[in-house]
Amino acid sequence: MSADTSNISDHLLPVTAEEQDLLDLYAQVKLFEKEAALAKAEAAKAKLVAANEEFQREKDQHAFSESTAITNDIPKPSSSKKKKRSKRKREEISNEMDDEHMRSSEEESSQDEDELTDTDDEDKRTFRRNEAKIAQLREENDLAVQRQEKGQASAKAEEELRKQLLEGNQDTVDVAGLGPSLKKKRFDDESGAQRKETSLISKMNYVSTPPHDFSKSLSMSKITGKQLFPETNVAVTPEEKIWSPPDDATGPEDGCLELKLTDFNGAKAAVGQGNNTVAIKFTAPSESKRFSINIAEPNHENYYSVLFHFNPRQFERGGQVVINDKKAGMWGQGINLPTSQMPLIFGEVSCTLVVQINGDGFDVFMNGQHCARLEHRTPLPDKPKSLILQLPSTDDYSNRENWSVHKIWWGHKASMASKDLANVAGVNSHNAVHEKKLFVSGLPRIYLQPEVDLRRAELERAFRKYGGQEGAIVICPPNSTFAFVEVETERAADLALREMGNKYRLNRARRSRHEALLEQRAATEAEASGIEKETTKWD
Repeated sequence: MSADTSNISDHLLPVTAEEQDLLDLYAQVKLFEKEAALAKAEAAKAKLVAANEEFQREKDQHAFSESTAITNDIPKPSSSKKKKRSKRKREEISNEMDDEHMRSSEEESSQDEDELTDTDDEDKRTFRRNEAKIAQLREENDLAVQRQEKGQASAKAEEELRKQLLEGNQDTVDVAGLGPSLKKKRFDDESGAQRKETSLISKMNYVSTPPHDFSKSLSMSKITGKQLFPETNVAVTPEEKIWSPPDDATGPEDGCLELKLTDFNGAKAAVGQGNNTVAIKFTAPSESKRFSINIAEPNHENYYSVLFHFNPRQFERGGQVVINDKKAGMWGQGINLPTSQMPLIFGEVSCTLVVQINGDGFDVFMNGQHCARLEHRTPLPDKPKSLILQLPSTDDYSNRENWSVHKIWWGHKASMASKDLANVAGVNSHNAVHEKKLFVSGLPRIYLQPEVDLRRAELERAFRKYGGQEGAIVICPPNSTFAFVEVETERAADLALREMGNKYRLNRARRSRHEALLEQRAATEAEASGIEKETTKWD
C-alpha cells in the first residue's frame, strides 16, 4: 500500500490555477448556502415575533371593548312622572319602583355575568389557537436548523474526500498513457448505493482539459508515440516539468530546449506512415511579444539551415505568425498569417500546437484548426534518421522569448487535414527560387550613398563576366549588409556560385510572389503571340 501511495504521489502535480479557481468557487458557493440558511432562520424568528405582537394587540383590544360595554350598560335612575300626587301615593309608587328596580338590577347582573363567561371562553379559544400556531412555527424553525446542520456535515465530509483525492489517497487511472488523472466515487453505505449530491458544485458536469495535458480527442498515447518532455522515466521536480527561456539567456541556443524526433523516415511520412506528428502544449502570457520553434536536420550547422520555422509575433504589424525555412543562413519567402485569422494564442490558459509532416509539406494546426502549410523547400531524408526540434531562448537579436512549455509529444497520427484546403495559407505556393539572381550576404553595413555606389561598382566588376554583354545587374539597399546580383543565365549563376563562393557568401536569391506573377504573365503573353521565350535551362 505504501509503495502504491508513493508511486501515486510522484505523479501528482501541484494545484493549477484552474483547480484553484474551482476551489475558490466551491468556497463561495458554501458561503452562499450558509448565508441562505441563516437568512431563513432569521425570517422564521421574525415571523414568531410578529405573531406574538398580533396576539397581544388582539387581547388588549378585546379588554378595551369589554370595559366600554360594561360602562354603557349601567342603568340610570328614573324620576316620578306625577308630581301632583299625594305623599302617600308618591311613597307607594316610590316603593313599587324601588322593588322593580331591584329586580331588574338582579336580572342585568346575571346577564352581565353570562356575557363575561362567554368572553372568557372566547379568549381561551384564541389563546389556544395562538399557542398552536407558535408551536408550529417553532417546529419549522427546528427543522430548518436540522437541515442546516445536515448540510454543513455533508459539506465537511465532501471537503475531506476532496483533500484525500488531492493528496493521492484515492485510486488513479492512467488516461491514454499520458499520466495519472483522478477518478472518484463516493458511497454512503456498505451496500454500494451512490450518495445523492446536494451541493451546487457537485452538480457541475463540465470537465475541462488541464493546461498541462493534451485533449483526449487527439489520441496521443504511448502506443503510437512517446512523450519527449517532461521525461516520464526520470524523476523531475515540479519546476522542471515546465520549460521557459532563461531570464539571463544571451542567444538563441543559450539554455534552449533541444529534443530529438527519432525514427523519422521521409518516404514513410509522405504516405502517412511512421512518426510524422509533433504536438506542443504551451502557454504564452498576454505580455509576451513572441516565441518560436525550429525543426532541422542533424547537420544543421548551428541552425544555419532550418526545415521549418514557426514564429508568432503579437505586436508586429497588428499581430502575425511567420512560417518560413532557412537555407545556408538565408531565410526564404515566409508565410505571414495574421493572428486575427487564427485561434487565440497569447493570454490563453494553454494552447496546443500540432505540426504534421507529410509528402506535401508541414501542416500547422493550432487548437485543432488547420492554419497553414509550409510546402517542402528541401527534400526530406528518405532513410530513417532523427530530426531536431529546437525551442530557442531568444531571437536573432538576443531578445528573450516569453512562453512556457508543459508537454511535447512525438509519434504517428493519421492526417488531420481535410480535403478542402482552399482557405489554408501556403497551399500551392509558387517556386520561390530565382534562377538568375544571387544573394550576397555577410557584407559590412553601409549607410551613406557614396558607400552604396562604391559597393555597387565593386560587385559589378567582380561579377561582370557572368552578366553577358551588358554585365551583371547589382542592387545594394542602403543601411544593409547584403546585396543582389542578377546574371545572364542560370548556367552563369551556377558558375558564379562555384567560382566566387570562396570570396563572397553566395546563395540563390528568392523571388517574391509579385515577381512570380509577372514572370507567369510574361510567359502567357509570349505563348499567345507565338514568341518563343528565352530559356535559362541547361542545354
